[in-house]
Amino acid sequence: MITFEYIKASPFKPSVEHKIWLQRVIRNEGKVPGDISYIFCDDEYMLERNISFLKHDTYTDIITFDECVGNMVAGSILISLDRVGENAEKFGKTFDNEFLRVLVHGTLHLCGYKDKTDEEAKVMRQKEDESLDLLVC
Repeated sequence: MITFEYIKASPFKPSVEHKIWLQRVIRNEGKVPGDISYIFCDDEYMLERNISFLKHDTYTDIITFDECVGNMVAGSILISLDRVGENAEKFGKTFDNEFLRVLVHGTLHLCGYKDKTDEEAKVMRQKEDESLDLLVC
C-alpha cells in the first residue's frame, strides 16, 4: 500500500491517481508494489535524517530507505519540500512538475535504479521521463 505522510504541509497533494501511477511504474519494471511511505518534510527534518542515517551533513531533496524483498518493492521515501521548491526554481520548472519527478525518482530507486555515476544518472533521468509520460490525471 502506498501512503503519503506530511510532516510539512505540501502545496501539491498527491491523489489516488498518483498512487495508481506509481504502482504502474513499479509494475512496468516487472516488480510488485508493496508498502511504500512517502514522507514530505522540510529541510531541517531531512538534514537531521541525512546526518543520522547516512552521515551526510548536507541538504538533499530525497532519501530513499529500501526495504524491498525479492520482487516486492517496499520502503520509505523522505522528500524535502523546501528542496523541491528551490530545485523547481533552479531548473525553471513548476513546483508540481519537480514534485512529481522527485516522487517517481524515489520509486525508481526502490526498483533498483541508481544515480551515482553519470551513466546511471542518465538512465535514471530517462526512466523519470518515461514514468512521467505514464501519468494521466
